[in-house]
Amino acid sequence: MDSNKIGLFSNFKSDLSASLVVFLVAVPLCLGIALASGAPLFAGIISGIIGGILVGLISGSTVGVSGPAAGLAVIVLAGIQSLESFPVFLAAVVVSGIIQIILGFARAGIIGYYFPSSVIKGMLSAIGIIIFLKQIPHAVGYDADPEGDLEFFQPDGENTFSELFTMLDYIQEGALIIFVVSMIILILWEAPFMKRIKLFQVVQGPLIVVAAGIIINVLFKGSSLYIDQTHMVNLPVAATFGEFINQFTFFDPSAMLRKDVLILGGTIAVVGSLETLLCVEATDKLDPHKRITPTNRELIAQGTGNIFSGMIGGLPITQVIVRSSANIQSGGRTKLSAVFHGVLLLISAILIPNVLNMIPLSSLAAILIVVGYKLAKPSLFKKMFAAGKSEFIPYMVTILGIIFTDLLIGILLGLTVGIFQILYNNFRKPYVVETRNENGTTKLKLELSENLTFLNKASIIETISHIPDDTDITIDATRSHFIHPDIIEILEDFKQNAEYRQIKLEIIGLDKEHDNPMKELKKVAKEI
Repeated sequence: MDSNKIGLFSNFKSDLSASLVVFLVAVPLCLGIALASGAPLFAGIISGIIGGILVGLISGSTVGVSGPAAGLAVIVLAGIQSLESFPVFLAAVVVSGIIQIILGFARAGIIGYYFPSSVIKGMLSAIGIIIFLKQIPHAVGYDADPEGDLEFFQPDGENTFSELFTMLDYIQEGALIIFVVSMIILILWEAPFMKRIKLFQVVQGPLIVVAAGIIINVLFKGSSLYIDQTHMVNLPVAATFGEFINQFTFFDPSAMLRKDVLILGGTIAVVGSLETLLCVEATDKLDPHKRITPTNRELIAQGTGNIFSGMIGGLPITQVIVRSSANIQSGGRTKLSAVFHGVLLLISAILIPNVLNMIPLSSLAAILIVVGYKLAKPSLFKKMFAAGKSEFIPYMVTILGIIFTDLLIGILLGLTVGIFQILYNNFRKPYVVETRNENGTTKLKLELSENLTFLNKASIIETISHIPDDTDITIDATRSHFIHPDIIEILEDFKQNAEYRQIKLEIIGLDKEHDNPMKELKKVAKEI
């Protein structure tokens, strides 16, 4: 059976429990990203709801979860400040959604497949490390940096590493106790003997962690260990349904054709689409069933989500790896978990915001630290190292780039290293050199490889320019299926130069018909 076509309700129990975990992770992340973006806190909740329900239903991803993107926080913050109006900014979000839908129908989703596996794995490990490091201050009760921030330089003036020293002056014993208890529960939940008990197979450890955190803090009330509201989830509270509706902000449709709005919308669309495609690649690798997400459909789903999010006051949406990985690790198997987490966000925002506001951030820090560890297990580093330099170097460059800059810059650094490796390998291996002695005369033979592109120009020019005068040389192209016209031109020029330099040159197989990839593609297209 096609694993991409598993029924929506075929794994109802596991999807339901996974959606609860994703929901608990999503609440502080939605609020934190909104805070870091300079937007109303409720804007993060809106985008989380739409990312879960609407995008979840349209998307072809079975385990990916969408919501407000930390990677877009800087762009959103600058956009709101430059446009000087939140409704005008929302118009740019709507524009970005329209552009994404166009990209989807234009089949731009294929771009994601051009990123090497080592870079995608580096992205996963880097995000795991960042989650781990960013949650340590929250674990001890220091919450100056908002949840969801993945940037190296933080809004509170610190960076990822300096924050770890600053927090030492602000440790809260109550938060630390709750964190330690939470970690003990999560570690026990992963133990084999616990997994054999049926009840613990159904109830997720993170749910017990949250319940325990609330109960412990209630017991701390009246003592110095009590955690106040500044160190707990801070969901906007509406006393009535009318107040809840008033939290929505509607976009300014008259601003959609403004030049600055179109430019910002285009920027959000391009960056958001790239982040989504990279996340799709990463999520597919984490998926136990290794299902393949249709990327063009994903762009259309994200575009639709951004149109609706922008219309009613939400932030830009992308597929996000933190929630997606939490979903997979918690047993999510179909898109029902993503959709239901959006339903839970909507219900809780209307009915139980006060209950959610009792959850200590130190409890959630424990959950996210486990998620981060699973993304960056030491065994993965060993596996990538064993794969050789060609895999390990781009992997490590991507990790370090993301940790010390941001997601996109880190990925581009890893991709750049990967491209340079390809260029280097092309420079080294476009042919095999064979030297033989016949009747006291030294003869050279250059056997060209199966495929020679313009990337091989440098190596071939370098080689033939150093061939000594009065040399006997054979260039064998009989094994070559494709030779780029630039290479043929170089060899034709060498023919003329060889006569001038008294080089005895024989070229074999150059006059045969070599494969033309474009001709083959046109032939296949006509057959289709």
